[in-house]
Amino acid sequence: MKIADPSISALATAKSVLLDPWGLTESDMARALGEIFTHKVDYADLYFQYTRSEGWSLEEGIVKTGSFSIGQGVGVRALSGEKTAFAYSDTLSSDALLSSARAVRTSPARVRAAKKLLRRARMPPMHCIRPSTR
Repeated sequence: MKIADPSISALATAKSVLLDPWGLTESDMARALGEIFTHKVDYADLYFQYTRSEGWSLEEGIVKTGSFSIGQGVGVRALSGEKTAFAYSDTLSSDALLSSARAVRTSPARVRAAKKLLRRARMPPMHCIRPSTR
C-alpha cells in the first residue's frame, strides 16, 4: 500500500485550479517575488483566489431565481520592518501578478503622490494599493 503525501496532492490541486488555467507558472511566481525583494523587504507572500458560487430559489418546485458568481484574483503582501503593503488584482495573469508585486514595493510617499494625481485627474482610486502598519 502506498500512502500519498497530502502536501503534494494539495500542491497539484492548486496548480491545476489556480495556475494552469491562466497560463501561470512557478517561474512567474518566482519572478514576482524576486521583483518585490529588489527593495528592502523582510517578507513577502502571494495569495491566489478562485471561488464559484451558484444559488437557486424554488417555490413549489418551480425555479423562481438563480444566481451565479465567480471571484478570482491574486494578492501580494510585503513586510518591511513595521510596515505592511498589500496589492490585489482581480485578474489571474502573469502581468497582473507582476504589477501587484511592483505595487507593494512602492514607497508610501509614491503611493500618496499617485493617489493625489488620480484625484486631480478625477479618476477612480487605486484599489489595489493599501500600505498600512501592522
